[in-house]
Amino acid sequence: MVDKDRLIAALKDCFDPELQIDVWTLGLIYDLAISGDGEVSVKMTLTTPFCPYGPALMEDVEAKLKAVEGVKKVSIELVFEPPWQPSDELRAMLGI
Repeated sequence: MVDKDRLIAALKDCFDPELQIDVWTLGLIYDLAISGDGEVSVKMTLTTPFCPYGPALMEDVEAKLKAVEGVKKVSIELVFEPPWQPSDELRAMLGI
């Protein structure tokens, strides 16, 4: 059985190259689902639809999740609705 906490820990090792903050803390992961057969489905977004690091970031997310014990397959759906908005806490971290 795949442990959701381990998946989240793996996502916290995937950093946005420009902001140097992990995708989980940034709130780029909208949904994380696990099926009984070791399949993980992720719905994620990017800070902007024009993010030049988007493909590399998605590859990193997939690789880190596949490295978690019990994960057999990772499916990532990239969405832009709703548009990403930093939380108040994140705004404070970024100084904006």
